[in-house]
Amino acid sequence: MSAFGKRGSMTQGAKPAFGVARPMHVDVPGPLTGGLQFPPIDSTAFPGAGSDPFAGLPSFDDPIAISEQDVSLPKHADAMARLAIREAASGEAGRSRVEGFEASIHKIKEQVLPRLLERVDPEAAASLSKDELAEEFRPIIGEVLAELRITLNRREQFALEKVLIDELLGLGPLEELLSDPLITDIMVNGPEQTYVERKGKLELAKVTFRDEEHLFQIAQRIVSKVGRRVDQTTPLADARLADGSRVNVIVPPLSLRGTAISIRKFSSKPITLDMMARSGSMNEHMATMLKIAGASRFNIVISGGTGSGKTTMLNALSKMIDPGERVVTIEDAAELRLQQPHWLPLETRPANLEGQGAITIRDLVVNALRMRPDRIILGEIRGPECFDMLAAMNTGHDGSMCTLHSNSPREALARMENMVMMSDIKVPKEAISKQIADSVDLIVQVKRLRDGSRRVTSITEVLGMEGPVIITQELFKFEYHAEDSEGKIIGDFVTSGLRPYTIEKARQFGFDQPLLEACL
Repeated sequence: MSAFGKRGSMTQGAKPAFGVARPMHVDVPGPLTGGLQFPPIDSTAFPGAGSDPFAGLPSFDDPIAISEQDVSLPKHADAMARLAIREAASGEAGRSRVEGFEASIHKIKEQVLPRLLERVDPEAAASLSKDELAEEFRPIIGEVLAELRITLNRREQFALEKVLIDELLGLGPLEELLSDPLITDIMVNGPEQTYVERKGKLELAKVTFRDEEHLFQIAQRIVSKVGRRVDQTTPLADARLADGSRVNVIVPPLSLRGTAISIRKFSSKPITLDMMARSGSMNEHMATMLKIAGASRFNIVISGGTGSGKTTMLNALSKMIDPGERVVTIEDAAELRLQQPHWLPLETRPANLEGQGAITIRDLVVNALRMRPDRIILGEIRGPECFDMLAAMNTGHDGSMCTLHSNSPREALARMENMVMMSDIKVPKEAISKQIADSVDLIVQVKRLRDGSRRVTSITEVLGMEGPVIITQELFKFEYHAEDSEGKIIGDFVTSGLRPYTIEKARQFGFDQPLLEACL
């Protein structure tokens, strides 16, 4: 009997997947094709057009018609063709499939694993490392294979050992994806569908789980390592892996397609602002400006959408913090990885089964003020804790940083006002806006573009108040120009050429001249 759930077939009884578009590659010759991706427009899609898709349109022999429509017509036809393909696309390719060598190894694993568990003491196995366990398992696996009359070559036996050890001590099929350095996100949508993000694009992964029970046990193994639980009474859980990767788990009855696991991987090598500049996320002048902002203790808000790189930017900015400063970080699930020697990470705690004992971000922010921090860094603000964070920024904790979800610097300011008003503190809106204007120095807007690249789209200063309105000044922005044949966004980082308002704060640290040169 297997301790990892019932053995189920991965091919029988599976429901057809839905909602995933097939790749748009159609090789159709013709005068209206825009490369292999776009077929010509079907004449039946336009009643009255007949066989000529341009019937009824001005003739290209007319010089006036040429001057007005020689560019717009092909683009219009191209766009309509793409829309037609998108509408007709089906979701037959939305199921993960394990094929070839991997499929044969997994099939043998299903036969070997139950017999292996009969010969192994689980407590003794849990106390060994993976390398030690592999040495202990090797002769036992050989005995089981001999009993089953299965002959494997050296490569197959090595792959079988790895799969079995991942199953017993690791995260099963997820281990292969976690070890791939090109994968940044892993999204498990039930036992038969797993997607990954590789180089900014989503693709279907060739991994499956035995059944829902197998996937659920792996989810429990993840959350239990950080002292949390997930079941029908608490179907939502945030956790982290040993390498700091962020994990979210949602289980039935909330998830209708089975247990869903979302893993946001982080690079094992710390990313710096210079590395981001070299990769095209910003230019050298923007990197210099952000370095000065981090070293000169500007209060910084990093704004962006999900997966835009807010946490990566926060980690990169933290590299500029003086090693002699005491830094306290506060997060729901600890994922920041600062390189400072005097760094104290704090993490919230959910309520217990009786609904008591919860420690919120706001509780930790209030407590952190009594811990003599030089800087307070919040992983993300999403509620009443915004008021306490602003108070910390404005009462001797210069250089504090936080992130929030927003689409633009102006929306970020509006969201901060709304979050403060969510608290039980009754403060007039004008007073809230004044406190935000006095506390925040810089808003860094990051965005994940449709080609998968992540760019710093705006660096904006907060100047102060003019009547009831918060006044801002944009120092840098990303200007979109076009899209190349491979779908990559083409644009430039431009400076506004304005004198930075924060130059007086930079002068206190001796960075006024470099800041001025970077911005002008």
